[in-house]
Amino acid sequence: MLRVKSPQDLGAAIVFLLIGIAGLYFGKDLRYGTAARMGAGYFPFWLSVCIIGFGAIIGIRSLFLDGPEVEAPQFRPLFFVVLSTLVFGYCIELIGLALSTFLLVGIAAYAQKTVNLKEMFFIAAGMVVFVIVVFVWALHQPLPVWWGF
Repeated sequence: MLRVKSPQDLGAAIVFLLIGIAGLYFGKDLRYGTAARMGAGYFPFWLSVCIIGFGAIIGIRSLFLDGPEVEAPQFRPLFFVVLSTLVFGYCIELIGLALSTFLLVGIAAYAQKTVNLKEMFFIAAGMVVFVIVVFVWALHQPLPVWWGF
C-alpha cells in the first residue's frame, strides 16, 4: 500500500486537479476550433489540461518525496489580505486608485505579526507609482487616480 509522504503536496495536487476539472467542465460548451483557427474554448481547454497535468505530477511526487505536514490555518494573514482587498474594491471609486492602493498595502502589511511602518510606507508608495504607470498611463484604463478625477 502506498503511503503519502508529503500531505501538503497531496492537498495542492487535489486543488490543482479540481481547478483543472472545473475548467474543462465550464468550458465544454465553448467552440474548440483548431490550432490554426482557435475557438473560444481552445485556450481554456489546454490550460485546464496543463493544470490537471501539474496536479497529477504533484500528486505522484507526494507519494515518493518527503515533505512537510499540513499546518493549521493561520487566520491573521487571511483576514488582513481579504480585508485589504475588500477595502480597495470599495474605496477605488470613492478616493481613487492612488489612495486605495496605499490603503491596500497598508492594511495587508498587518498580515505579519510585526509591521515596519517605514518599510510599509515605501512599499506602498512604490506600488502606487507602479499601478498608476501601468494601468492608467500604459494600459489607458479608465480608473480615477484621485477622488473626483
